[in-house]
Order: sequence, then C-alpha cells, then structure tokens
Amino acid sequence: MGVKFKDIISPEEIKFDDLDGKIVAIDAANVIYQFLSSIRQYDGTPLKDQNGRITSHFSGILYRTSSLIEKGIKPIYVFDGQSSALKKETQQKRKQIKEESEQKWKEALEEGRVEDARKYAVRSSRMSPEIVEGSKKLINLMGIPYVQAKGEGEAQASYMVACGDAWCVASQDYDCMLFGAPRMVKNLTISGSQTNPELIELGKILEKLDITREQLVDLAMMVGTDFNQGIKGIGAKKGLKLIKDHGDIYHALEKLDIKLDVDPHVLREMFLDHEVETNYQLKWEKADQQNIVNFLCGEHDFSEDRVLSAVDKLKKLESTQSSLEQWF
Repeated sequence: MGVKFKDIISPEEIKFDDLDGKIVAIDAANVIYQFLSSIRQYDGTPLKDQNGRITSHFSGILYRTSSLIEKGIKPIYVFDGQSSALKKETQQKRKQIKEESEQKWKEALEEGRVEDARKYAVRSSRMSPEIVEGSKKLINLMGIPYVQAKGEGEAQASYMVACGDAWCVASQDYDCMLFGAPRMVKNLTISGSQTNPELIELGKILEKLDITREQLVDLAMMVGTDFNQGIKGIGAKKGLKLIKDHGDIYHALEKLDIKLDVDPHVLREMFLDHEVETNYQLKWEKADQQNIVNFLCGEHDFSEDRVLSAVDKLKKLESTQSSLEQWF
C-alpha cells in the first residue's frame, strides 16, 4: 500500500512522449498485482488457461509492456528479494484482507451479485512463487532485463535511478521517494486512455515542503509505512507540521510523549541505507518470438494472432546494448 502522502504531494501530469527514449525501472510486484487485480472477467474471475492456471499477469506483462516499448520506453523489471521482518505485520494484514475478500467474492457470486463479486475479487489477488517465476520467464523471452533485489524492489529500483542506470521508477507507491529515487512516475502501466502518467521529482518535493529527505522519512514513520503502524490520528499534513516544528522524529515523539512500535533508528536505516544489489547487467535483447508463442499459446492458450501482434511491437527494442547516453 505504501505511505499515504497524497495530501501533501502534487504530481505533475506528463505525456508518454515525455518518456520517449527513457529507461524506466518498473517495480515488478506493484504492477503484477495491478494486472492480477484488473485483468479479470466480468464476474471477477481471473484469466485462466484450460488447466486452471492464472494468466492475467502474462496478459498484462505482454500487452502493456509491448505498448510501452512501442512508445519508445525501455523498461527494466525489478523483483522483490527477502522481505524485512518489520513487514511481517503488514503482510499478515494483507493476507487477512485477501482471505476475507475471497470469501465475500464467492458469496456474491452464489447470490448473483456480479458487481459486488468483481469488487471483492479485485481485493483477493495473490502473487504466488509460480506467478513470479512465470513472469520472469516471459520477461526474459521478451528480451527485457530484470533485476532481482536483495530486499525491497522499490529500494533497488530507486538505487538504479540514483546511479543513473534508469531515468525513473514506475510505481504507484510513494515509498520509492523514501528510498531516495530522484524521480518516480505513477500510472505508467495502468490502462485507459483517460489516465496520464504523473511525474514526481524528489528534489522539487523536498524544496516545496522545505524539508530534507531524512525529515521526509521521519514524517513517513509518523504517518505509517509498510514497516510500522505510525501514530493514530496523525496524517501527512499534521505530521509535516510536527516534523518542521521539532526538527526530527525524536524531538517530535518527545513532545507528543509517545513511542513508535518500531525503533525510529531502525526505520531510518531501512529507508536511508537499504541493502541493494550492485552487480547487475542491463541488456535489451531481440524478443524470442517462437518461444513466446510456445509459452503463451502452446502452454497457456493465448491467441497466436494477438501474441504475434504484441511481439511485433517489441521489435523497437535494439538487439544490441546501446550506450546509456543515447537514452538520456
């Protein structure tokens, strides 16, 4: 879900043309969940092959990514590694919500409440190891590089942007700002002609809010993150005032006479010094058309005509590595 900063951050609406030629690090977990949630049948049932295996994520990766490439964007997918123990509570809550939503979805279907069924179905999406491995296989066949993070995928993607290996992180969550991403773009992989990408630049946000990145992280702790509960009754606006009035999380907590559920120092280290993979290679290859067809059509019952049409868009990618300077 990410930290709730919507009340204090105003993204800049941009056009896809503004991203032409840019390398974009895509938070894989973020977008695969989007695909699993949104690419469903009318009653909420996910797309499946004849053997009952979910294929919604394959559809999203192929068609949405090929569309990005057609627009001149060079994607990199970044996958989560080992989750921090601090995230266990958040994961448990998410699991409970998914289980409850799945039960309500089944009940709505039995009672013929199709609209309600789809609403609950969207909330029940789960990403299994099989879905992750299948996604990696398809991405590889498409000739697109992916990076396996040691920890949080958003931290890895943010590091890659900070290093200049990518221009921005594509994510729906503000967390990558806490991890130090200079630029992030929202709505990049969301379908619909009415939805435009939104650019958020960390430097401009910090300047507008008149705080440092460390203070932004402190503010996030008060609001609540995936790694801590935050303080009841404190949203982004109130938290911002407290941090600006008192300088940092420690003095703010002292003033409030309250303690966080997690040591602030540990949380700071989580965002400011997250372990990342530094040994990675970024190389875009020619799409393996035959094996994409074999995988999606032969194994998962996709339409060959539609798959070939999407693969044709992938030809815009160069088969040999270009210098990074060409893409900035």
